[in-house]
Amino acid sequence: MKGSLQQCGATLALFDEQLSPAQGTNLEQALAVRVMDRTEVILDIFATRARSAEAKMQVELAQLEYLLPRLTRMWTHLSRIRGGIGLRGPGETQLETDRRAIRRKISVLKKRLEDVAEHRANQRQGRRACPSAALVGYTNAGKSSLLRALSGAEIFVEDRLFATLDTLTREVDVGGGYRFRVTDTVGFIRKLPHHLVASFRATLEEARAADLLLHVIDAAHAEWEEQADVVEREMRNAEFGVRTEQTNIAEPQRVVYVFNKADLLSNPEAFLAQVRERFPHAVLTSSIPQSGGVEGLRSVLRTSAQALRPIARIRVPLGDGKLLAALHRDAEVLDETQVDGVVQVTARVQAWMLGKLRRGGITVEIGWL
Repeated sequence: MKGSLQQCGATLALFDEQLSPAQGTNLEQALAVRVMDRTEVILDIFATRARSAEAKMQVELAQLEYLLPRLTRMWTHLSRIRGGIGLRGPGETQLETDRRAIRRKISVLKKRLEDVAEHRANQRQGRRACPSAALVGYTNAGKSSLLRALSGAEIFVEDRLFATLDTLTREVDVGGGYRFRVTDTVGFIRKLPHHLVASFRATLEEARAADLLLHVIDAAHAEWEEQADVVEREMRNAEFGVRTEQTNIAEPQRVVYVFNKADLLSNPEAFLAQVRERFPHAVLTSSIPQSGGVEGLRSVLRTSAQALRPIARIRVPLGDGKLLAALHRDAEVLDETQVDGVVQVTARVQAWMLGKLRRGGITVEIGWL
C-alpha cells in the first residue's frame, strides 16, 4: 500500500472504518502519510456545514472528544526525552497542557448544550398547543425539501450530504382547520460516529418529543432499504419513544414512512405497490408539484391530527359565552344544541383542553359521535 501511495504522489490516506488511536499512529508511521478514518472525515464535513451557534458547539464537542485520546499523534515531532527522575521533555509537557485545556473546553460545551436542551424544553411547553411531527431520515433524503414544500417557507436546500445541521420548525396547514408543527432534524448515515450522536442530543430531543415521526426515504436511491435500516437502528440507539406516566417505559412513537423523490422514478405506482408490502401505510411524495407533490403526506398529517383530537360531548352553562368562544377557537366544533338550560357541544378537542375543562368543573364525555 505504501508503494501505491508513493506512485500516485498521495499525501493522505482515507479509511472507511473507525481507527483506534494506536491504529492511526501505526498506520501513519508505516505509510509515512497523513491518515484519516471515517469518523474524522464525517466530523470535517459537519464542521464545514455548521451555521448556527448551536450546531457549531455540537460539532466542536464531537471533534474534541474524538481528538482527546489521539493527541499523542500530533506531538511526535517534539522532544520526548526524559532528563531524569520526575523530569519530562517539552513535548510531553505541552501534551498534558493541551489535554487539560481540551477537557475544560469539553466541560464548558456540555454545560452550554445542557442549557440549550433546557431552553428547547421550555420553548416546547410555551408553544401553542398543536400536534408535532419530526422529519427523520438518511442524509440527503430530501427532508428539508419536504418541509419547504409543506410550509411554503424559504428553507435552505442543497443536493449534498448533511446540507443542513440546524433544527428548523415550521407550522404547516394540513387542511380541515388542522395545523401540524413539523421539525427538520439532522440526517443519519451508515456508521454514524457515536461522538456526533451524543453531541446532537439537544437536537434529537425535538424528534423524541414529537407526536409523530416522518421517516423520509430516498425512493430513487438504489440502496434505500439499507438506508432505511440504518436510520431505524440509529433511532433505536437514540432511544426514540414516548414515556407514559403510568409505566415510565418508552413506547415506540408512531412512524409514517415517506418515500420521497417520486419524480425520479420511472413507474411510481408500481414502486408504491411494492413498498407497501413492507410498509402498508407508506406515502409517496415529491417536492415537485407536477410529480404528485406532498398532498398525500398532508392528508396523512390531517388524519393524524384528527386522531390526536378525540371527539367529546361537553356540557357548557348557557351563560358561559367565553367558554363557547374558546371551544370554537381552539377545537373543531361538530354539533351544538341547547338542552335543559345547557349547551351541548360535540367537538374534536385536544388533550390539554380536555384537562382544562375538567379542572374547571365542566362535564366532558369522551367518545360521542
